[in-house]
Amino acid sequence: MMIATAPKHILYNALKTRDQTYDGQLFFAVTSTGIYCRPICPAPKPKPENVLYYASSDIAQMAGFRACKRCRPETRPGSPAWEGTGATVKRALRILASPNGPETLEALADSLGLSTRHVRRLFIEHLGKPPQEVRTENRLRLAKAMLKKSNENIADIAYASGFNSLRRFNDAFKHALEQTPSEWRKDNLEINHDQA
Repeated sequence: MMIATAPKHILYNALKTRDQTYDGQLFFAVTSTGIYCRPICPAPKPKPENVLYYASSDIAQMAGFRACKRCRPETRPGSPAWEGTGATVKRALRILASPNGPETLEALADSLGLSTRHVRRLFIEHLGKPPQEVRTENRLRLAKAMLKKSNENIADIAYASGFNSLRRFNDAFKHALEQTPSEWRKDNLEINHDQA
């Protein structure tokens, strides 16, 4: 059934502002294109006179409209497809969290089945930084935890945290923290000693 309870200007405003509170509750179909979407769809918004409103995606399909390929309104709430690009970024973050994760942007993109350009754009859009930076931050966080809690030598910590060379580990550590791993460990051990 078409939604007739709310004034159309309120419904149209939900589309214009991409109001997330209507996501899953409201679907709009565009008579000039034959496509139906979710209110949060990033596609350009149609003219108000070309829009019909539906309470479910099934009804929009039965009315003869086909699903938008950008916002995937035919999927169910909570599914990865429903979450859109956010689900892709979450999946990429899980992949990057592993110390044995991909070394290059190309390898990450391959594991996601996407282009490197698209993966980089998603990271910038959702996290404000490229995947390589996120990967390095994860590895440094893991290395700092190991430096603080274990007596393992620094080379072993470098490899265990995902760096493929001691030199790269030292360079990344010094760049991020303005200290070598040895200096950082010494300072942290002194702080922990003082607090004991």
